[in-house]
Amino acid sequence: MSVVSQVILRADDELRYPSSGELEGIENFLSTGAQRMSIAQTLAENEKKIVDQASKQLWRKRPEFISPGGNAYGDRQRALCLRDYGWYLRLVTYGILSGSKEPIEQIGLIGVKEMYNALNVPVPGMVEAIRCLKEASLGLLSAEDANVTAPYFDFMIQAMS
Repeated sequence: MSVVSQVILRADDELRYPSSGELEGIENFLSTGAQRMSIAQTLAENEKKIVDQASKQLWRKRPEFISPGGNAYGDRQRALCLRDYGWYLRLVTYGILSGSKEPIEQIGLIGVKEMYNALNVPVPGMVEAIRCLKEASLGLLSAEDANVTAPYFDFMIQAMS
């Protein structure tokens, strides 16, 4: 949910107009819209590159994942891992576009530990994969854009840890 939606719903729930502080928050949200859209577009256009770079980095750090018996061993399992990495990158863009971590939590984090545990996927390995995605993504962005983007990855990493 975007900052604008949150302010409107909160004010409506309390039967009041948005406060001056809330209006300033909306103004800031709107003033950073072009930057957030540019970041999301950069990440989307470079998804394959980011996922490839992140997965290579992960496999170097954790070769047991792609060794016989590892969760990413074989073409099918590796493809499923790469699909998940792309999905998490997309979640980050949802957060950036909305200016909120709520979409990341609601769409991607509720129940994720339980799901991976049920599938015998090591959650620490997924956390490491997100760190690799973060590094690959931030490397494509300016320092200012990276500062906007990093907290969304950090939120996901912390929630999965």
